[in-house]
Amino acid sequence: MFNPKLIAAFLIALAVAVPATASAAPKTGAIVYSMVTVDKGGDEVEGKKTEPKAPEGGLFAVRDHHLNQLTEDPTDSEPSFSADGTTIAFVRGGDIYAMRADGSGQRRLTSGAELDLRPVVAPNGKLVVFERRAATGQPRDLYTVKAGGAGLHRLATSAADDHEVSFSPDGRSITFVRSVAVTSGGTADDIYSVRPSGARLTRLTNTGRDDFAPRNLGKTIVFSRGESTEGPSAFADIFTMQSNGAKARKLIAGVGSAYVEDATANGRTLLFRRDQGLWVKQLGGKGRKLAELPDQAKTNAVFSSDGRKVAAFTATEDEEALSVIDVATGHRSYVAAGSFTSGGVTATIGPVIAWQPVRR
Repeated sequence: MFNPKLIAAFLIALAVAVPATASAAPKTGAIVYSMVTVDKGGDEVEGKKTEPKAPEGGLFAVRDHHLNQLTEDPTDSEPSFSADGTTIAFVRGGDIYAMRADGSGQRRLTSGAELDLRPVVAPNGKLVVFERRAATGQPRDLYTVKAGGAGLHRLATSAADDHEVSFSPDGRSITFVRSVAVTSGGTADDIYSVRPSGARLTRLTNTGRDDFAPRNLGKTIVFSRGESTEGPSAFADIFTMQSNGAKARKLIAGVGSAYVEDATANGRTLLFRRDQGLWVKQLGGKGRKLAELPDQAKTNAVFSSDGRKVAAFTATEDEEALSVIDVATGHRSYVAAGSFTSGGVTATIGPVIAWQPVRR
């Protein structure tokens, strides 16, 4: 189990996060994330310095302000829930695994020397789509595997880099990003769609700009368009288009770049990052700033299944934090902290987080 020093620090943060009205708050599913702790040793115990310890960690869940450790392998990361909230797919040591939401029933879905990452569970819970690299730094291909572990299948054959999968709500279509080589050098990101069987591969965008971070809402796809590389040249506006790629139009533009983070399950509200803040916008309505973000912070934010709250992971050079934000009030509660050192112990969170869907 993970280090007691970190447990104490974590529980202090957790206690601060509990509002006085917590008992009246609506129930939501668990927020699941990865955390790794490294004890470099060096503490003085009876005049002797302690020895370094092997990394500890795994997947953790916070629900109703209670912390639970689901797995005990420090290589576990990138959790993804099934639509019914009963199954979690995740990465362990470069392979894809699955388990029940309480951490039981762990089973290996893929194996081999390849590096498998970023699993996404189909809406019906029967299929997992994931990215596979032949080796570190190599282009990614998309594969599917059944939730029981059989039926490994390459989704599309290409020398390009395929990534950023998003299922349509009915599970009949998969939207993804393909980084395609351009004649002037480098690559451009375009959005494609394909059936889970691998049939009907279709290129939806071809603008010479980077189209990325798609969210398949069914009849509509929301995505970012601009320059996706990191650094001062990066920028983006947010667009929508029909599921066949037609009628692309700018949804969010103006001063400051805007990047898609998530959309509610009903597809009516968009969560995006802009001007060092998290914003929400009902499609067809006005945008509203939800929370400030630290300067130069990297962010991963997701809605709860009812759309009433947002879980946000933020990381700067100095610290990491996991917080929950109430969409109606903007009230922010911090539930975990990482990249800090206490007695030689350093904690690292995420960055991928998942919020368990809850059937109502």
